[in-house]
This record gives sequence, structure tokens and C-alpha cells, in this order.
Amino acid sequence: MTIHSLIETPSELTSSASSSKCAVVLMTRIRLARNLSGRSFPGWADADQRSEILATCREAVGALNPMKRSVNVGVSDLNELQKLILVERHLISRELSGSKSGSGLVINRDQTISVMINEEDHLRIQVLRAGFQLKKAWNAINDFDSALEEKLDYAFSPRWGYLTACPTNLGTGMRASAMMHLPALVISGQMEKIVRAVNQLGMVVRGLFGEGSDASGSIFQISNQTTLGEPEEEIIKRLQSVLQSIIEHELNARQKVLEADPRKLFDKIGRAYGILQHSHVLSSAEAMNLLSLLRLGIDLQMFPEDSRPVIDRLFIEAQPGHVQHAVQHDLEAGERDGMRATRLRDEFARFPAPATLPPSGAKPD
Repeated sequence: MTIHSLIETPSELTSSASSSKCAVVLMTRIRLARNLSGRSFPGWADADQRSEILATCREAVGALNPMKRSVNVGVSDLNELQKLILVERHLISRELSGSKSGSGLVINRDQTISVMINEEDHLRIQVLRAGFQLKKAWNAINDFDSALEEKLDYAFSPRWGYLTACPTNLGTGMRASAMMHLPALVISGQMEKIVRAVNQLGMVVRGLFGEGSDASGSIFQISNQTTLGEPEEEIIKRLQSVLQSIIEHELNARQKVLEADPRKLFDKIGRAYGILQHSHVLSSAEAMNLLSLLRLGIDLQMFPEDSRPVIDRLFIEAQPGHVQHAVQHDLEAGERDGMRATRLRDEFARFPAPATLPPSGAKPD
């Protein structure tokens, strides 16, 4: 499979078949950091060592059954637009996209498993699933990691667990996360309180594209922070409990906002619909916030449930790389904003009209 054909194929987040059916959790992701025994970490390895590690890891990963007919390339073989699209689909990190020579990636056909090679660690293995599927994602990545460990000698300490380039990843080397849509907590001004509470429970809250990114579209990533001294299953269980609590807070906030002034909320969602139908210039941040309101409208039964996959797909396709890829040539920022508005106008010309008032007895999903 080529990188071109991969990009043309819907991903776990852009496929209608796999789109999240959950009102709050868009995606679940689990990542494992692994290193090869007796080899320098990527940040310390010279060019020859990095190249040797890259070749060894690409061969081992590519030989596994889930990675048959995968994309298996070096980062230096990708152009800037291809790398940006993979970042927007959450298949590689921004750090890998900007890495020096000797880095690579292997991504399976349906874009649910990706392995980054020579990022901060020799291997960054990740599994993605649409919706709230922590246990399924853990089972999938655990099986994959076990199969890979039969081919590669991991750096492991009986005392410290899996050895990693950054001490914060020692132990399990695992980061489990959920991408959550929390518009009511943002609208009601409760998000800061939620962030503080989550941090006190040993979790961390980040934006749409991880550390240092903004929470565009009221989308936040919540993940574990502790990796040492606790088994993977316990980390998953604790995170599951925290995420379930956040879901309940978000649904309660939706109900309160709806009860306080339903016309004001429906007006806000209706205006977002109108802008998406008629605008001629839209930045990515504004588009995300408008799409967020329409996704909330689906949860409030303003729009039919079967329109949810469209919004989930557009969260990704409204990003700069995907907008530029659609026209197959370089665009300045202003041109991208115009093209984004044009594409969204076309999409929402076919989108169902919103209900003008809440259905009798309607409650958030």
C-alpha cells in the first residue's frame, strides 16, 4: 500500500462505518513506548545507529499479520503535506513529522494501528478506536505488543519495567486516552474545574492534537499520567472510571443549559448551521467551533442521528492539510480559509435542516 492510497482511504475517524456512536467520546487511543535492548535512545543515537534501528523495526513491524499490506516508509520519503495529513488523523505525532533522518512509520490499511519509529523512543505503538472503547483498544495493542516482543528484544528492567527515553514513561510505557467532546462544560464555564479535578486524580487534559494544542471545537484529550508502579489493567480501569464521570458531568451540564434557556441554545446552534451554509471565509478554529455546536445539536435531537458521521468526518477534513490536499496544490492561509468555507457550504447544502424547537421532552443523549 502506498502513502497516496492510504490518504485516499477513510480513516478510523473519517469513515462513516466506524464513526463514533457516542455523544461524548469521539475516539479512544492507547500508545505504548518501547525501546530495543542495548541500543542508544533515538536522541543519543548517531545517523548510522538510527538507520540500523529503523531498518530492524520496520522489518519486524511489517511482518506482523495486522500490518500486512500496510504503509511502511521513512519519514524522509514523505512530503510536508502528507506528514500534516497524518498528524491531523492522529496517526503520527508532530514530533515525528519534524524528525531528522532515520525515522519511519508503519500504518495498517484501516488506520487503526500505527507504529512510529525513532520518535522519542525506538517504537511508539498506538491503537485507535472510534468511540469509547478502552478495553477493546487495550486488548488489541496488548496482543500486537506481545507479538512484536517475540521479534524484538525490548529494553526492560525487573525493577523499573520498560525503559524509555523520558522517565515519565517508565514502567508500562503506556498512555491511554479518550478524545472527548465537552461543549456544555465549556459553555457553562465548568471546564477549568474539571481540569483541576482530573489533574488531582493523576490524569492530564490536553487539546485536540495533544500537548501544547488548543481545545478547538470543545474537544479535549484526557489521558493517564502515571505509568510506573501500576499494572496496565489498573490504569485502564481507573481511567475508565474518570472518563465515565466526565461523561456524566457533560450530560448533566447539557441538561442544565437546555433547561435554563432552550431558545438561546437552539439559536446558537441554528446560527452555526446558517454560517456553515453561507460563509465564504472560515478559519480552522472557527469551523471546529461551529461543527462542535452542530454535533451538540445532534445530541439534542435537532438533527437526525445518522448525520453524526458527517460532523465527525468534517472535524478532520476541515483541518489545513486536508483542505489543501483536496485541491492538490499549495494554498496560502487566506486561500485555505476560502476553500474550507466552500467545501463546508457544499456539505451543508445537503445537510438536514435543524428542528426549530426542542422536541417535547427532549433530553441530551
